[in-house]
Amino acid sequence: MTITFDKLPENINELKALPIASLSEPEYGAALFVAAMMHYTVNKEETYEMLEYLNGPYEVTTYQKQFLADRMADGDYVVRSFFNGTSPDNDYTPSMPYTIEAEKGYDQPVDGRMKVLLTSSGADTKRFVTMRLKPSTNQWFIEDQLLLAMIRTPKSQDAWA
Repeated sequence: MTITFDKLPENINELKALPIASLSEPEYGAALFVAAMMHYTVNKEETYEMLEYLNGPYEVTTYQKQFLADRMADGDYVVRSFFNGTSPDNDYTPSMPYTIEAEKGYDQPVDGRMKVLLTSSGADTKRFVTMRLKPSTNQWFIEDQLLLAMIRTPKSQDAWA
């Protein structure tokens, strides 16, 4: 599924105004995680508010905040790598409008959970987000994500390029 953003959300109200904020499909929350994380280097607190929404009943913990701080210390190029049109050669500069390819890891939920795979142009394998269905609202929320692992260095930062 291709998910398109004409503009990335900069706060919780902008995120909630997006049609995919319905979270009616597991791919929506995974793509919104990437979109929200693009705002991290601008305003962490606004990003945490967006992540709180995407986490549903789970809170963004102190541990998660520390993890994000560690993973985002070198900037947002890891996050940018999930948008179409990026590569190490163009320093992970996405094409416009922003688009993300998201696919279900398997056909049916297992115990109310679904893995959603996203492609990073800087990694050799797809990364995933585990989404969990909340039956009372029929929404998919983020339970865990493994998107922010190391990828190939952008060409402008690569001492060996």
